Amino acid sequence: MASESGKPTKSNDKSKKLTQEQIIGTFNKLRQDQKNYVTKLTEVEQDLNEHSLVVDALKGVDPERVCYRMIGGVLVQRTVKEVLPAVAHNKEQLTKILETLNKQIEEKGKEINDFKEKHNIQFRKEPPIMAAPEAPSKDEPQPSSSVLVKTES
Repeated sequence: MASESGKPTKSNDKSKKLTQEQIIGTFNKLRQDQKNYVTKLTEVEQDLNEHSLVVDALKGVDPERVCYRMIGGVLVQRTVKEVLPAVAHNKEQLTKILETLNKQIEEKGKEINDFKEKHNIQFRKEPPIMAAPEAPSKDEPQPSSSVLVKTES
């Protein structure tokens, strides 16, 4: 009933104002999500290349020739005329998955850029290589992240 008295509720207040740690955590999570998409994209590209090699190898082979295919960890004996259409179909599906993953990576990149602009996130630059690194003082707090967030005061 606190919302009826005109005072903002805690959940409503949190959604408007994030702490610096929450902003950094959210930003790092967005970046990790994008990295996961890229990793998955690489795996699918490798599978697609393998399927392409198999399709190319089976095109010139007698359709009645025996071949073996791994299905769910089990090696099964089939003929080329049974395997070739299935592998070609899987190849087409992998191509569609690649397109979807590329779109997701682009969308996540836009989301990261929007979040970065909204919260004025900047990256700390590395110190010049020629400068001798100073030993950090025990009294000075050590930076926990390489992301800077400009907060409004």
